[in-house]
Amino acid sequence: MLILGIESSCDETAAAVVEDGRRVLSNVIASQVEEHRKYGGVVPEIASRRHAEAISGVVRRALEEAGVTLQDIDGIAVTYAPGLIGALLVGVSFAKGLALATGKPLIPVHHLRSHIAANYLAHAELKPPFLCLVVSGGHSHIVQVKDYTQFEVIGRTRDDAAGECYDKAARAMGMPYPGGVALDKLAHEGDPTAYPLPRPRVEGSEYDFSFSGLKTAVINRLHNAQQKGEEVNKADLCASFQHTVTELLVGNTVKAATHLNAHTIVLAGGVSANSGLRAGMEKACGERGFALYAPPLSLCGDNGAMVAAQGYYELLAGHTAGMELNAVASLPITE
Repeated sequence: MLILGIESSCDETAAAVVEDGRRVLSNVIASQVEEHRKYGGVVPEIASRRHAEAISGVVRRALEEAGVTLQDIDGIAVTYAPGLIGALLVGVSFAKGLALATGKPLIPVHHLRSHIAANYLAHAELKPPFLCLVVSGGHSHIVQVKDYTQFEVIGRTRDDAAGECYDKAARAMGMPYPGGVALDKLAHEGDPTAYPLPRPRVEGSEYDFSFSGLKTAVINRLHNAQQKGEEVNKADLCASFQHTVTELLVGNTVKAATHLNAHTIVLAGGVSANSGLRAGMEKACGERGFALYAPPLSLCGDNGAMVAAQGYYELLAGHTAGMELNAVASLPITE
C-alpha cells in the first residue's frame, strides 16, 4: 500500500511516498531555516506563505522520485494538528484538493503520532507496545504507545517544552537560530558540573516536566554575570544546561518505564537528535536492560515520510476524513 504524506506544521514543507508504513520511496523537504534565522525564530506569516509557494513542487517531486503517479497512491495523509494554524492550513487544503480530485482516501495525522512513526521507517522489528519520549520545540511528552493508533500520555511538560528551552537558552547566549543545535555542539567542549542549575519537579505528578525555571536560571546567570562584569564560560554553561535537561528527561522516562513494566523505550521528535539526550538514554537503558530505539538524524526533524508512515496505520484503522477536515493548532495525541 502506497501512502503520500504531506507535512507543513511549522517551517518545513515536506512530502513523501512510503510503502506499507515502513519503506521510504521518496522524502522531499523544503526548509525555511535560513530565512527565519535572521528573525531568531519562525515567523508564522512568512512560514505560511512559503508553504503555499513550495507545496505543489514538493509533492510533485516526491511522486517523481518514488516513480509513481497520483493514480498509484492508495491514500493521502496530511498533518492536521498540532502546529502553526496558517502553516497547517496550507497542507490540509492541498491534501483535500488532491483527495477530492483523485477520489483517494484523506487521512488526518497528528503531528506527534507521526514523529513516533518515524521509528518504524528505521527499525523494521519495532512494534507496539512501547514507551516513547517525544521531545521537540513545542512538545515534551512521555507516551505509552499501546498500539499503532492507541496512545496514553503518561507525562508532559507543564510549561516550556525541552526544545523551546534549548532555543531560548541558546539565544540568551548569543547563538544563532536554531539554537539547540549550536548549544549541543558547544556543550561537548564544556564541563557539565561547572554551573549548578535547578532540577524542577512537578509536585504530585512524578512523570511531568517543568523547564521554565531552568531556562530562567540560565538567563539570570548570564544577566548577573554581565552586571558584575564577569565572564561566563559558555561551553561550561552549555554543558551544564544540557546535562540537566538530559537528566530530567531520562530520569522521568526510565522511572515511568519501570513503573509500567515496559521493556522498550523509544525516542522521537526534533530533540531526539540531541547527542546528550541520546548518550544519556543509551547509558540508562543499558544499565537497566531496556531496549532503546531512536530515529536516524535525517528523520528526527519534520518530514513527510513520518506522516505517510503513521497515515498507513491510521488508514488500516479506518481513520479517514472528508472535506470537512480542518487544521487544529492544539490537540492532544489521544484524539
